[in-house]
Amino acid sequence: MTQTAPASTATPPAPRPAGRVHRAWFVAAVAFVTIIGAAGFASLPGLLIEPLHGEFDWSRGTIAFAVSVNLALYGLTAPFAAALMDRFGIRRVVAVALLVISGGSLATVWMTASWQLVLFWGVLVGLGSGSMALAFAATVTNRWFTARRGLVTGVLTAAGASGQLIFLPLLAWLVEHHGWRPAAVTVSLAATATVPFVWLLLRDHPADVGLAPYGGAYTAKPAPVPGAARRAVTVLFKAARTGPFWLLAGTFAICGASTNGLVRTHFVPAAHDHGMPVTAAAGLLAVIGVFDVVGTIASGWFTDRFEARRLLAVYYALRGVSLLFLPMLLAPSVQPPLLFFIVFYGLDWVATVPPTIALCREHYGDDSAIVFGWVLASHQVGAAVVAFLGGLARDAFGSYDVVWYASGALCAMAALMAMVIRRSPARPAPPLPAPA
Repeated sequence: MTQTAPASTATPPAPRPAGRVHRAWFVAAVAFVTIIGAAGFASLPGLLIEPLHGEFDWSRGTIAFAVSVNLALYGLTAPFAAALMDRFGIRRVVAVALLVISGGSLATVWMTASWQLVLFWGVLVGLGSGSMALAFAATVTNRWFTARRGLVTGVLTAAGASGQLIFLPLLAWLVEHHGWRPAAVTVSLAATATVPFVWLLLRDHPADVGLAPYGGAYTAKPAPVPGAARRAVTVLFKAARTGPFWLLAGTFAICGASTNGLVRTHFVPAAHDHGMPVTAAAGLLAVIGVFDVVGTIASGWFTDRFEARRLLAVYYALRGVSLLFLPMLLAPSVQPPLLFFIVFYGLDWVATVPPTIALCREHYGDDSAIVFGWVLASHQVGAAVVAFLGGLARDAFGSYDVVWYASGALCAMAALMAMVIRRSPARPAPPLPAPA
């Protein structure tokens, strides 16, 4: 199942003591900041549907199609990016990805036709963000940590929500008072400003600085693995012959449909349909980001201690129930029941990621980062489908209600699928916590 790279012929640096604070925590901190820097563009879609519809008279379905292309490429790029990181290193891949995001975001300022929106916003930013998405977090965690992997995965996953928290209020204010173009420029600048941190502070492997992974034994850095695209496809074919892969891909597709595809893309215009100001609706999404950070880190802690498939079943079931109630809670002003939904849903937003990565690691070992990249691809394809269908439903029915109800039902299906995932017969024992 696992493709083993030949050992590097270069003489590795001698192992040295980790110091009071292990270097892995600094690498995780840089990865956290990097993901935050790239998260700004993900905050824009829901804010721009109404301004672009008003300025260019493009239908919501047309705008949602560009969003769907972005979401799909975000996912489909991830497994190839994980393989490219094995070939060229994390630092190079992430730095180039941030520059592509910056260029795509900036280019939207001069667009005049809908195909340009698809190209700049959909293709360029989709490819860039997919190259440093959750597969990036999985790669950093797998290389730098043996202990505390669940917790670190939760923290890095929460970085996207933290970026949403930072950018959404600012971008909503810019869109409301100065138009959508300054918001696009702000995102471009944020992605560009993150590049120096990546290039100067991020390292590809603990052996680069003569360290063992946090909580593990020292190993030499493997030689670059050639044929990144071939390896990504080969891993996919191997994983596709196993049942857990399809169950993980199916549940994660529903996860993407009920988060990025639905709430992140359509919550702001749906709330605006009920008379709520755009800035207020964007503020609620930012609050979701606050509780997402808490929920995801807690989920990482739980994943180190409880069975991952049971956690997934609970998360999906709770999310489905909350979405079924949302159409009854939207109103011109923010009421306590809607705030309760925001808190409840926020805790569950991407809590599914740490147990999903843990299950990939349990079943697919050294190939788990690439397998998770393909599972993430299904997440984003699910998000892309619902982002597009949500816009079509709004054009056809005049509201989003049918989409909320359908997503709630899909989450119930995902809960059942999670419980069907079998335990790996060669499941490793969880590592003992290492001292800080």
